[in-house]
Amino acid sequence: MMPAARESLLDAAYTALARRPWSAVRMVDVAAAAGVSRQTLYNEFGSKEGLARALVRREADGFLAGVERALAGAGDPRERLTATAEWTASAARENALVRAMLTGCWGERLPSPALKAVPSSSAVPAQRRADGPLPSPGDLVALVRDRAVAVLSGCGLPGPDAADLYRSCELVVRLALSCVAAPPGDGGVAELVRTSLPGQLTP
Repeated sequence: MMPAARESLLDAAYTALARRPWSAVRMVDVAAAAGVSRQTLYNEFGSKEGLARALVRREADGFLAGVERALAGAGDPRERLTATAEWTASAARENALVRAMLTGCWGERLPSPALKAVPSSSAVPAQRRADGPLPSPGDLVALVRDRAVAVLSGCGLPGPDAADLYRSCELVVRLALSCVAAPPGDGGVAELVRTSLPGQLTP
């Protein structure tokens, strides 16, 4: 199957999930919405569980791509970390699967695939990846923190030492997650991050 067809099926599954609980999403409806046969859907994902894993994997990848964009933006380390925190909070607010991955709270409406790898006999490389381990909240915190440290320590700006940068990146990710659970008041995520980061993050 072409990657575009796989994406169409995942889009159809995501749209279906926005309208009804995952338990009520039918494979035949997903296939019809994507304009393919149900057999094609099963060939690609193997099962409804396989579709769920692929959907969660795609949304995790999309979230992490947004983190990369925020970290690659203009500005000093404080501004880039603020953008990363704002992206994290907005992505979780707008995408129930991202929110579930970041908090570990899946709820009855969502699929809740096992985070550990499952046996995979798929001939589809993307599905074999989806059948591998899915990120836990702790995994995502570590991925975002470590990526922020790597980008900001190599951005050529004067800044904090490595230990301070590591602590600041961890703090920002955890502050963003706290805003997912309990949205901040006036000033939003940005104000919370700016007032919490040490001054040496500004060159």
